[in-house]
Amino acid sequence: MTTWTSGELTRIGDAEELQISSRRQDGTLRPSRTIWVVRVGDALYVRSVYGRASAWFKGAQAVHAGRIHAGGVEKDVDFVEMDDSVNDAIDGAYRTKYRRYAASIIESIMSVEARAATLKLTPR
Repeated sequence: MTTWTSGELTRIGDAEELQISSRRQDGTLRPSRTIWVVRVGDALYVRSVYGRASAWFKGAQAVHAGRIHAGGVEKDVDFVEMDDSVNDAIDGAYRTKYRRYAASIIESIMSVEARAATLKLTPR
């Protein structure tokens, strides 16, 4: 299993935004979306603010693979769906990292719908 390097974790985790593209069944990449990313320990997580019905999230579910670009790092990744056990830590990371934004924006990334659409990014 491939793991993130310390430098990759820092650069991606510190990046304000992440570009995410999921792979289609034929291996080609869908158009990228800009989303927020957080680091919790040695793991990177993203959420769909619009929940599991969002187009990019549905694309990520189809093949569970894609590519990200953030902090000068471009990497092929697997998308691993998470259970609720890590959501409180991820909420805390979002609150801390993006605290300068309006509370309503932060709360949207911690909604029931967004929490249900949490993905761990693992390098390929």
